[in-house]
Amino acid sequence: MDKFVLFVCLLFLTNKLFAQTSADSGKVSPLKTISYTQFKAYIDGVDLSNMAAVAELNGYPDPQKTLNLKKELMLNAGQVKEVTTINNELKRKMKEMGEYILKNEHALDELFRTKKVDDGSLIFYTNRFGLYQGEMRNAILQAYIKVLAVLSTGQQSKYQQLQKIER
Repeated sequence: MDKFVLFVCLLFLTNKLFAQTSADSGKVSPLKTISYTQFKAYIDGVDLSNMAAVAELNGYPDPQKTLNLKKELMLNAGQVKEVTTINNELKRKMKEMGEYILKNEHALDELFRTKKVDDGSLIFYTNRFGLYQGEMRNAILQAYIKVLAVLSTGQQSKYQQLQKIER
């Protein structure tokens, strides 16, 4: 039993030690219910949940990576413009959903803080959180589908080759 308690304590301390190495560890989130890293990701439209994994693992090109590889893929001006538009819309949508998620989280925190939460409000805000997450994932996956349609078969193959090299 004593060895088990010691093991758990060591595990906990090790976890805390590694957690402090984060670049944002000293920064405090404006919302107490999420970390600063999560808060910043929602504000900046960054996907921390790897929502695009299903597309990436099945060969769909990432809009930003496609733009970064435009020379290697030999994208023409029209393709660059299309992928840029897709990427900009994706960023806009992710930031928009991030703002909604943060407002929703603030409202939920307020309900709990003031002890005014009830079954109806809890169901409403948790379902709304799921809706916003779903909207964000849909926007990401739609962007990958659209970029695939912009690329020629040869460019798609080249993209896959470049991704294998990157991994």
